[in-house]
Amino acid sequence: MPNPDAAPARVDITPAAEALVERLAARHGPLLFHQSGGCCDGSSPMCFPRDDFIISEADVHLGWVADTPFYMSVSQYAYWAHTHLTVDVVPGRGAGFSVEAPEGVRFVIRSRLFTDDEEELLTPAVTGNQHDPVAG
Repeated sequence: MPNPDAAPARVDITPAAEALVERLAARHGPLLFHQSGGCCDGSSPMCFPRDDFIISEADVHLGWVADTPFYMSVSQYAYWAHTHLTVDVVPGRGAGFSVEAPEGVRFVIRSRLFTDDEEELLTPAVTGNQHDPVAG
């Protein structure tokens, strides 16, 4: 039974998107998500090989989905701090450099506002690299 006092996740993933991440990780190695701030494909979650994307103190770590860290910029987080995100996948090719592009699908974000009860339980988000103990 879930703990009603547990902090809600800031980000989740659908089963279809999780299966895609697993296939992509088998091909590319460990991955990370970074929520695009409007460049390339609007505001899409971009998925990169973990070593190909540098995370800094200008990025907020929202959590882990499918064994993959999820980040967004501090400036974008200012707008999305009260929003629960769910990574999903849809047919079609995005305009970015995300590793799923050759698959004929693209990651998208589904979002909703946190409820007042969820807001009260949220833990503060942290900045910087949270997936690499050497870099973090």
